[in-house]
Amino acid sequence: MSERLQYLFGNVSKLIEEGKFSLKDDFPMVTRKEWGAAAVSCNTQLSRPVDFLVIHHIPALECHNQTGCSQRLRELQNHHIHNNHWCDVAYNFLVGDDGRVYEGVGWKVQGWHTQGYSNISLGFAYFGTKEGHSPNPTALSAMEGLISYAVQKTHLSPRYLQPLLVEGENCLVSPQQRGLKKACPSIVTRSDWEARKSHCPRMSLPAKYVIISHTSARTCTVSDECRILVRDTQSHFMDRQGTCDIGPNFLVGQDGIVYEGTGWKVQGSHTAGYNDIALGIAFMGTFTGNPPNAAALEATQNLIQCAMDKGYLTPNYLLVGQSDVENTLSPGKALYNIISTWPHFKH
Repeated sequence: MSERLQYLFGNVSKLIEEGKFSLKDDFPMVTRKEWGAAAVSCNTQLSRPVDFLVIHHIPALECHNQTGCSQRLRELQNHHIHNNHWCDVAYNFLVGDDGRVYEGVGWKVQGWHTQGYSNISLGFAYFGTKEGHSPNPTALSAMEGLISYAVQKTHLSPRYLQPLLVEGENCLVSPQQRGLKKACPSIVTRSDWEARKSHCPRMSLPAKYVIISHTSARTCTVSDECRILVRDTQSHFMDRQGTCDIGPNFLVGQDGIVYEGTGWKVQGSHTAGYNDIALGIAFMGTFTGNPPNAAALEATQNLIQCAMDKGYLTPNYLLVGQSDVENTLSPGKALYNIISTWPHFKH
C-alpha cells in the first residue's frame, strides 16, 4: 500500500484526539440482504470496542459497481464457507472501487480474517489487488468514513492499533514470513485423472506467454466430476480435432483445483502459433456471462506464480486471452474482464 494509506490509517486516532478529524457516517452501505448473502448461523460475539484494526485486500476480486461487487462477495462467501469451512465470509466489512461499503459479518460477530486477531479486531478489506498503488479516491474515502464511524459508534477504540501492514501480495504476514514464496497449488496429475498416453513435441522453455481460455462446455465443482470432465476434454481433442493430446497445459475446475493437461514441458494444442512458447491455462466451463468463482481464479494466479518460481515461465511474460491471438470468443467476456486486471496482461 502507498505511504498515503499508511499515514491515513496510522493517524486517524491521533487526529480524533486532537479534534481535527470530522467523524462521518454518510458512506453508502450495502447490507447483507442487498448483496444476497446466504443464510448462516455464526454467533460468536465480538467484544467491543476492539483495540485492533486489520486492513486487507482480496486478489482477483476486482469490482467497480454494486452488481459486480455483490456477485464477487457472494462468490467469496461461498468460498469461505465451502472451501475454508468457516461459517461465513471472513471480513466484518468490505470496500469496493464503487465507493460503497459492503456488510460482511458486521459489527457484532467475529470474523476469520487474521489468525490470532480475529477475536480482538475488526477486519476490513478492499475488493481486488492494490499492489503498487493505492485504491482509488472513492474507495479511500469510503474506508476513511467506515473507520471514523467505527470509532464514533464505539465499535473501535480511538487508540486502536494496526498490528500488521499490507505489503504487496504478502497480505497480513509477519516480517519473518514476507520472504517466503507461496507454495504451488495442488495439481492433479495425468495419472490421477487417468489420461491416455500421447507423444507430443516438447516446449521451448521458459515460456514467454500465458494464454487464458475456457473450454466452452460444462463446468464442475467437485473433484470426481472434474476428473471425468478432463478425460472427456482429452477425448474431444484427440478424437474429434485430431490433436496429439489434450489442448491446454493445465485446466482449472470450479473446485479450485488445477488439473495437469500436457504439463510444464510438453506442448499443448490450445493456440496455433503459440503452443511451443506459451502455457495454455483453460478454465473448465463457459464464462461469457458469469466469471469463474474465487477459488478457481486464485488457483490460476497461484499456478502462474508457481510457473515463474520453477523457471517454466519467464519473469517478463505476457498474459493474454485466447481471443487476443485467435478468432474466438474464448475465454468469455466475464472471464476476460477479470484477467485484464491481472499483472502482465497485454491486450
